[in-house]
Amino acid sequence: MQEMVPKYYLIKQEIIDMINREEIDENGMVPSERELMAMFGVSRITVRKAITDLVNEGYLYTVQGKGTFVRTDELNRDLVSIMSCTEDIRRMGMVPSKKVICAEVIPADKKRIKRLQLAEGDHVLKLQRVYYANNEPLNYTTTYLPCKLFPGIEEHDFGQESVYQVLEQEYNVKIATATRTLEAVLALDDVSERLEMTPGQPVILFRAVTFGIMNRRELPIEVFKSYYRSDKFKFYIKQVR
Repeated sequence: MQEMVPKYYLIKQEIIDMINREEIDENGMVPSERELMAMFGVSRITVRKAITDLVNEGYLYTVQGKGTFVRTDELNRDLVSIMSCTEDIRRMGMVPSKKVICAEVIPADKKRIKRLQLAEGDHVLKLQRVYYANNEPLNYTTTYLPCKLFPGIEEHDFGQESVYQVLEQEYNVKIATATRTLEAVLALDDVSERLEMTPGQPVILFRAVTFGIMNRRELPIEVFKSYYRSDKFKFYIKQVR
């Protein structure tokens, strides 16, 4: 006796076939829940199960209030290169923008003291921003910059200016190296809100300590963590033998 195929699986396969036949373009919208319910004669729960699976498997991504779209490979970042998010977005031929959520000078806590090689009582600029590609939120980044290396850094408007450009042009920093970690986590609380995602969806958490050369010394100049939308962005590594 042939095993019954779940209805949600049939919907998944049909959407994948539509993508492969290029009936839906990259970044094109897939049929709405109501349309899929009518096409397959199934419940909303069944349709949502199919869509959720395809999002988790990397075929689709959702934009709250707009719909579900076919995921493209155009949004990706080289893990090896040291580039700002704004530079990455421009390189991909998209229009970058950003919004400052927080910019304040605070005492460095123990973690920042250790990673930035600071002393007790030193201060850092805490900078939180959301980056957009073609007006869609792409990542939510929190950056810490040591104030003793960059006096007056808090006077800059980083909603308009680039951190790396300011460090290079005004503080004579040569960006040198970075240590990075990458992990998959769930978007919760302010992360899901800032990235306009449903709470509990997967995101890529990217942490880094960036080093720069100042007065012939290599020093840690920045620590940051970035939450990237995994339905809109992927990282790659270019390897050479």
